This record gives sequence, structure tokens and C-alpha cells, in this order.
Amino acid sequence: MAKRTLTGTTLDTIVSLAKRRGFVFQSSEIYGGLSSVWDYGPVGVELKRNVKDAWWKSMVRDRDDVVGIDASILMHPDVWVASGHLDSFTDPLVECQDCNKRYRQDQLEGEACPNCGGAFGEPRQFNLMFKTFMGPVEDDAATVYMRPETAQAMFVNFENVQTTSRKKIPFGIAQIGKSFRNEITPGNFTFRTREFEQMEMEFFCEPGTDDEWHEYWKDFSMEWFKKFGIRGEKLIMRVHEADELPHYSKASADVEYEFPWGWGELETISNRTDFDLKAHTEKSGKDLSYFDDQKKERYVPFVVEPAMGADRSALAFLLDAYDEEGEGKEMRVVLRFHPDIAPYQVAVLPLSRNEKLTPTARRVYDVVRAQFNTQYDDSQSIGRRYRRQDEIGTPLCVTVDFDTIDDEAVTIRNRDTMEQIRVSIDKLEGAIRDQLNQMRVDSHG
Repeated sequence: MAKRTLTGTTLDTIVSLAKRRGFVFQSSEIYGGLSSVWDYGPVGVELKRNVKDAWWKSMVRDRDDVVGIDASILMHPDVWVASGHLDSFTDPLVECQDCNKRYRQDQLEGEACPNCGGAFGEPRQFNLMFKTFMGPVEDDAATVYMRPETAQAMFVNFENVQTTSRKKIPFGIAQIGKSFRNEITPGNFTFRTREFEQMEMEFFCEPGTDDEWHEYWKDFSMEWFKKFGIRGEKLIMRVHEADELPHYSKASADVEYEFPWGWGELETISNRTDFDLKAHTEKSGKDLSYFDDQKKERYVPFVVEPAMGADRSALAFLLDAYDEEGEGKEMRVVLRFHPDIAPYQVAVLPLSRNEKLTPTARRVYDVVRAQFNTQYDDSQSIGRRYRRQDEIGTPLCVTVDFDTIDDEAVTIRNRDTMEQIRVSIDKLEGAIRDQLNQMRVDSHG
């Protein structure tokens, strides 16, 4: 894998880099910001999209037993009654009687307010779902909820998807989408926010095979993070104790990453049994069982759910890629992203803005960007541009110089080794692919 000189970094360092290089900005910053809500900038949106694309390709496009959907955020209120969210999707809330700050009771150490040392009032259960209204009248009959997870849409669409896709059990339904939770104490940058994006898959299987599939998807999930560059020593699989299992789960386990503040969840793999399909069958009156043609029997499938946070995963990739080399003015900050996760795979850099170079540089850019996600950068000195591309994790830089005009050749610079090779333009695409493929191998965690 790509050699790193650092084993970790501080969150403040990453937050500073994210703002400086266009990864993440504070939402509504010019108005003072909105707490725990973030906007992805030009570089960050490419990073997050690549994380989602890598997951979708691995989970859906590279398999023949998983299909996708894109369901609406707003759903019938009875969905959340059946799922148990209206009754049980709560956190214990306490409020300081002196400074009026509010906290999750289960995340406090000690009995005094950490802000002022005051005493707390009686705890109460706080429902995490955002509530809104549909239609012109704001009353109870018009109440709908911003979905707190994407999973329920896959359960209520089980029959639609199974019938139209003609999939046989076992098969899965995957979705990437926004979810909303009115967290009491969000924080740690983009790790815990009130608006976030999930990558979830519900894998429907025959009862009795669910334990085997649960182990399969646990192994798949751990390997996925390593495949795309997360160091194995920074990952653990933590199995949930019986007293922390959610009401729908028979068994759950978290893929956790070692963040600067400690171990934190990236993905939960749960055996949801037949809880959800049975609950929606009972509430809606619609039979969501499955008829097995081979066995000539009908049953309600069990479900194994790998549920990953896109924002948390993007943050983990950013943190894990961060590295520093050298000291003082010679220090180089470099993000050692896997080529498929890096915001840009290639940067085309003309040696200068000289008008003699520009036509050739733009021609090379057109050749490269037809095959690779590419950035064109011609501002400041070539050395500063190399450093800038290192700081956003671009694997390869292609430099167009004055010799290129005569010999039709360019220089490829490797992010990790800083080695440079001269390649003719007509062989450039192949040379880039060769280097990126080698970096894919070297990036495996």
C-alpha cells in the first residue's frame, strides 16, 4: 500500500485543510453558519461522489443479486408507525437548570453540566425525527416526517422491486439518499450531523440462512474499506452487546474507524430478521411474503442490512489519506487517496500561461479528460501547483512544457513517489492507466 509517514492527525488540521482546499464549508457561513450542517465544495463533492460511486459499483453494478432504487424522502406517516420510529426512535434528553444547555444523557460523564457545573432536570425522551406538514393546513392530519433512514422505502417497495426485476431470493435492494435526524448533540465535523447521506442495502434471504449472510456481509464490508485504501490497523469490527441491539435486530456489528477522538462507526451490518416486512404487512394489510417456486412454499424473508454513512466514510477516507513529508518549508502535505476515491485522478499543468503553450496544453487536457476525471491548473508556479495537487490527493500530474510543442511528449509526475517520466501524447492514456492501476494495488489497506 502507499507508504504513510503519519499514523494519524488532528481533526483541526483536517478541518483547516477542508476549508482551504475546497472540500467542506460551513453551511450559511456568511450568516454565522448553521450548527452541524456542512456544504461540500468543488473538491469535496468529487470526493463524496467517488465514495458513493465506488460503493454503488461494488454493491450493485458488479453483482447480479442486488438492484437499486431511489425513493422519496417524504413517506406516508404510517410507515414510521409500523417501523417503530414514532414510538422508539428517541434519545434521553436532559437540560441544565442553570445555563439551559441540553445534552444526551447517555453521553454524559458525571451528573453535573459540563458547561457550567449546574444540575440537570429530569430526563425526557426526545424523538429524533424532523416533522413537517404537507398541504396548506398545518395540523395533525397534515403531519409528515423527513425520513430518518433510507431503509423503510426498500421494505415497502419489496414486492414492487421483486416483481419488476424478477429477482429470486436471495437478492438485495440498494439505495443512496439523504436522511435527517434531529440530533441533540451533533459534532466532530461531518461525523454526526442533522442532515446526512446514507448508503444502505437490504438483502432478503430465506429464514435459516440469515446468520450465514450476516457473516458474509460483515466480511464484505470490512474488505470494501480496505480495498479503497483505509489501513487495516485503523479498522475494527465491533459486535453489539445484547443490551444495545435496536428493537428490530437479532444481531448487529459495526465497522469502526479510529478517528482523532476515538473509534467511531462507519457502517452497521444488522440482521433485521423478518421484523420490517411483517410490521408493514400488519399495518398496511398488504401481504409482503415471498413464494418460493422451487420449494413450493411461502415465507416472509429475513433481511441483512449493511448501512453505511457516506459523509462519515468520506471523512474517514480524508483522514486516513492525510500525510506529511519533510520539515519546515520543505514539508509536503499529501493526501494518499486510492485513485478511485481521489477527487481528481489527473491534473494537466502547463509550465506557464505562455500563449505558445496554451493551445497544446488545452489539447492534452481534452485528450486526458475524455477518459479520466481531470483538473486543468495554470495559476502560480509549477512547484506550487504540484503542492496544491498533492494537498487534494491527485494521483498524477501531466506537465506540458515548451519541448512538448516540438516533440509531442509530456511529463507524468507520480503523487506518491514524485518520480517523473516522459511520455508521448499518443501513448499518454495507456501510461496513465498503467500508473493508476499500480496505485490501486499499492493503495489496498
